[in-house]
Amino acid sequence: MITFSSATKRYPNGHEAVKSVSFTINKGEMVAITGHSGAGKSTLLKLAAGIEFASAGNVLVNDQNLAQLKEAGISVLRQNLGLVFQDHKLLFDRSVFDNVALPLEIAGFTRTEAGKRIRAALDKVGLLTREKANPVALSGGEQQRLCIARAIVNRPSILIADEPTGNLDQEYSATIMDLFRSFNQVGVTVLLSTHDEISLTRLQCKRVTLAQGTLSQ
Repeated sequence: MITFSSATKRYPNGHEAVKSVSFTINKGEMVAITGHSGAGKSTLLKLAAGIEFASAGNVLVNDQNLAQLKEAGISVLRQNLGLVFQDHKLLFDRSVFDNVALPLEIAGFTRTEAGKRIRAALDKVGLLTREKANPVALSGGEQQRLCIARAIVNRPSILIADEPTGNLDQEYSATIMDLFRSFNQVGVTVLLSTHDEISLTRLQCKRVTLAQGTLSQ
């Protein structure tokens, strides 16, 4: 499903954020990327999502080498990915409903066709009654759940999340982690990063630990 093979990411300033990393995530598996701040967790997730590309080695998603895909191929691949990153990128001039609708608009769904999917996604994350609200009116935990609804509305086979509980208290963190576990239980492959030991204990999933860009045993 996702394979890193001696993958290295080197930036123009010479900094290697990820160094010769190799591991595989199988279909339907949940994997948590752990490590200290600056260990390379975010870079690794961006490599898996085709947002960044390896400077050396390979990253394969669904048997496709991301570095060899053209822009159109990356766009098709991302239709099967749900992405939740630390920068929410919410549209504050649109309602909760319209924020979740955005991926379906890009995919060519009509508003009528999209409606059922949007409300199902909002219901899943407990925001169905807030569909007309503006994101600025939501709490931090609700904004994070809105991001998750937007990530899953396309019914992706892979869900990638970067520190999804990073700025939340323990109650909200538990709710978010339970959501990811519920997605995994219905067959979604989940790759997330976290430094929260309580959340990791709650998930009880496979861990991949980074230290200064390399795998740590």
